[in-house]
Amino acid sequence: MTLWQAIILAIVEGITEFLPVSSTGHMIIASSILGIPADDFTKLFIVNIQFGAILSVVVLYWRRFLTSFDIYFKLLAAFIPTAILGFLLDDYVDALLESVQVVAASLFIGGIILVFIDKWLGERIGTIATQSLQSSAIVGLFQAISMVPGVSRSAATIIGGQIVGNSRKEAAEFSFLLAVPTMFAASALKLLKNKDLIFQMDLKLIAVGNIVAFVVAILAIKFFIAFLTKYGFRVFGFYRIIVGALILILLQMGYQLSI
Repeated sequence: MTLWQAIILAIVEGITEFLPVSSTGHMIIASSILGIPADDFTKLFIVNIQFGAILSVVVLYWRRFLTSFDIYFKLLAAFIPTAILGFLLDDYVDALLESVQVVAASLFIGGIILVFIDKWLGERIGTIATQSLQSSAIVGLFQAISMVPGVSRSAATIIGGQIVGNSRKEAAEFSFLLAVPTMFAASALKLLKNKDLIFQMDLKLIAVGNIVAFVVAILAIKFFIAFLTKYGFRVFGFYRIIVGALILILLQMGYQLSI
């Protein structure tokens, strides 16, 4: 992997990690277009630069973490379902991750759902402050669905937040806050499972990747909150349908796509 390839992957990660479009699907396309081999370093690089994306949430929403201690109980209640199912199904999820067809199908089907979800749910007015622990756990169950590659953690948790009554903006912000423990735990677990390779990583590429992912994720989050509040999910739904269909078409044409 060259420096420019690392920068482009980090940009893709920063843009797509918190948008409801599936970062996994975009990593497949970006890696394939750039000709990056799906070796152990590439997989570890993609996992590692998520820490840069996580830090962007901490920087943007640090006041949320200090305003009330209740937020930690709500995040814990939402994190537990994913932690339990993630631990039990980790190997199965890894196997699914090897299937580009699953990612493409998830993108396509999820896109259809996003096209109509605003009409189905209507306007909600709830806030994180009024969200109960039970509602938080329900959001966590939706997050667990996103373990299926291509579903999008952001899309699943925001929809879950709206289903329990939160407005789009509040549901999105809780989704971002929940990303901190969830992505940190998932990334740390992947790194521990591949600890023998950690010391073989190119630290320069890792550092650049995290910095780029951090900066781009901050811009992406700010854009997404404003866009989602005003326009809803519909555009993202059509975009997912296009990306999912593109991956399926490339597979039918014989392109070897991998993660």
